[in-house]
Amino acid sequence: MSNLFFNEEPIYLNLPDAEFIYYPNFFDTNKANLLFEKLLKETKWQHDEITIFGKKILQPRLTALYGNEGKPYGYSNIVMQPHPFNETLMFIKDEIENTINEHFTTVLLNLYRNEKDSNGWHADNEKELGRDPIIASVSLGEERQFQIKHNTRKEIKQTLTLQHGSLLVMKNGSQIHYKHQIPKSSSPKNQRINLTFRQIK
Repeated sequence: MSNLFFNEEPIYLNLPDAEFIYYPNFFDTNKANLLFEKLLKETKWQHDEITIFGKKILQPRLTALYGNEGKPYGYSNIVMQPHPFNETLMFIKDEIENTINEHFTTVLLNLYRNEKDSNGWHADNEKELGRDPIIASVSLGEERQFQIKHNTRKEIKQTLTLQHGSLLVMKNGSQIHYKHQIPKSSSPKNQRINLTFRQIK
């Protein structure tokens, strides 16, 4: 079954040792607008402290965790407990699963409120995700830069502008051989919601 709103061929990023697949218009503009507004209002956003170099600071974004198996997810000394999937999240999850033929149990949502909100260099490699996880990342709202760099081959890096309604699938070595980030921006930015679907083992 294909995504009803998907109207472009996927783009395979030319990056060795991993597979990154980008669907620029996974949801058309009207559907993406509707999903953004619903998620902004419906999501139980929280603002957690993280520990960096032994110092506690507020994360530079809001987050929320949803999943139907009740399994927590931990990173940066935070352990998040999932809320049950709602209708909007189930719709997005079903569209992704039907398109890429993968199954996901959990979604971590991030709300970037403005250009100062960010997510530093990291890999989604927590032990509960398994050794080589598949991450399906949907972007809604403001376009932001997504930077990727190889862990050992420093000359291999790429910057991708994540469009409103896009899907980026990261698989087959992406969390083993690469790190990624959403940097702060020097120009004003409106709100952006990012959903990263994953399977907790």
